Amino acid sequence: MEIKRSGIITICGRPNVGKSTLTNALVGEKVAIVTDKPQTTRNRITAILNRGECQFVFLDTPGLHKPRTRLGDYMVQVVEESVADVDGVCLLVEPIPSMGPQEEELIRRIGERKLPAVLVINKIDTVKKETLLQVMDLYRQAHPFQAVVPISAREGDGMDTLLDELEKLLPPGPALFPTDMITDQPERQIMAEIVREKLLLNLDKEIPHGTAVTIERFREREDGVVEIEAVIYCEKESHKGIIIGKQGAMLKKISTQAREDMERFLGTKVYLGTWVKVKDNWRDRLAMIRNFGYTNER
Repeated sequence: MEIKRSGIITICGRPNVGKSTLTNALVGEKVAIVTDKPQTTRNRITAILNRGECQFVFLDTPGLHKPRTRLGDYMVQVVEESVADVDGVCLLVEPIPSMGPQEEELIRRIGERKLPAVLVINKIDTVKKETLLQVMDLYRQAHPFQAVVPISAREGDGMDTLLDELEKLLPPGPALFPTDMITDQPERQIMAEIVREKLLLNLDKEIPHGTAVTIERFREREDGVVEIEAVIYCEKESHKGIIIGKQGAMLKKISTQAREDMERFLGTKVYLGTWVKVKDNWRDRLAMIRNFGYTNER
């Protein structure tokens, strides 16, 4: 099928509103990690969907939040840049009949740039219809959205309706990416993000937000097994002990879950080795942030 319309659509919203879950639901593949912790996504992730004669290029962004570290500054900058040179915006909100400063700020930026935007109300399975109608009315008064679409990203409800509305934002043009691609992320980056997702899922409080993962080795053997060596960096020696766990139990659990996801993504057996190293306060050290791949260079 020849692509006749294509465009870039940013998915933005406050932290933990379900942007990555929505991205994965739209493209039908896991291209972004998902946890119930805010600020899971750090980089801008590109996900690609071909539907009929249309190609959608979705940008899954970090949540807009008040930064407390240099890494946080970088994440907010990613959001700002992602609500710039795009063809449309998908503003994702929760079904709460009041607007927070993050939503107000994103609506202000959408209005400033005169970007066509669709409002998407997520988690509709958690509220009554009366509340949902209040939310819809509140946002319609705040901005002239092209459409308002209620969905449940977790359940996959409303995806076709949403895509029908987003399709109207796509300008005429050829495919922006090869039609067999679902993401522009290198496999190494996806493998690192899978490990980081398991850290977020298994560790409490602030520790997982102070971790970064690099893939030091990625090699396919002659027997088809992919060898991956991952290094987990944390900010304190005490955190290292927690990540490793008693007799290595926590690190083994994280590694097993990550390996299973890697095998599903790559479609082959994976040998995964994981190590934990300490880099004091790396989130406030610009050189370390860049070293871990968080850079504005694209």
